Amino acid sequence: MQPLTAFSEEDIQNTKPEMKIGLLATVTPEGFPHITLLSSLMACAPSKMCFGQFVEGTSKKHILENPKVGFLIMSLDKNLWRGKANYTHRVKEGAEYDYYNNTPMFRYNAYFGVHTVYYFDLVNQSGKSPLPMNKIVAAAVQTRLARAFGRKTAKEEVANRWTRDFLNKMDNLKFLSYVGADGYPLIIPAIQTQSLDSARVLFSTSAYSDEIEAIPAGVPLAVFGMALTMEDVLLRGTYQGVRRIGGIKAGVVELNWVYNPMPPAPGQVYPPLKLNPVRQF
Repeated sequence: MQPLTAFSEEDIQNTKPEMKIGLLATVTPEGFPHITLLSSLMACAPSKMCFGQFVEGTSKKHILENPKVGFLIMSLDKNLWRGKANYTHRVKEGAEYDYYNNTPMFRYNAYFGVHTVYYFDLVNQSGKSPLPMNKIVAAAVQTRLARAFGRKTAKEEVANRWTRDFLNKMDNLKFLSYVGADGYPLIIPAIQTQSLDSARVLFSTSAYSDEIEAIPAGVPLAVFGMALTMEDVLLRGTYQGVRRIGGIKAGVVELNWVYNPMPPAPGQVYPPLKLNPVRQF
């Protein structure tokens, strides 16, 4: 599919609803991919995107240092828009600021509202494309079979039991991200992703096969898992490439980092951080 360089009026209207999934992929100072759930992410003009900030987060720091981002928006009817953009500026007033703070989620919230709007110039986008559910279901079944044949060799628990069980739920959503050769992070739906053991995840290549097989072996790969109950987890590791496990072609990620994005205490889970005593109150 040839990338589009603008959003249509239909795209703009379809990405506006509050009830949708918005993912922003950023690049960390170390050059690693990072994925953040931003339900306010939307197209706000043919060549512009924006999101409203109401809590602090790591991704906002990333884009101030590196403006290149990738995005994915999924509507409730399972249509996707994906692409690349460049961060340009942020404001604390204006049309989008008023729009966000007049939506039911923020207008009637007694504790917080949107305090800053971040803007992006669109580089390209895919246009509306449906999630290929038949292929995804088949890929999830294949991944489960590969799990049964795969050797469990983890020597250290990187992903805890909750994280592994969360990834293994067939109805939870999972996405991959890596930094492409042009410096932009890409987001690939990989709902078939499951845990092989406490230090590895795997996914059949039979859904989004062209994009998955184009991921270079050895790159840092982020794996974002989420449920519609707004639970989510972010993992990252080294991509081992595609291999055959029990006769099934599957990509494998050797995990080395786990992050909890959920409030009230988002933060790194693995490697565990040293606890420092509070000395000033």
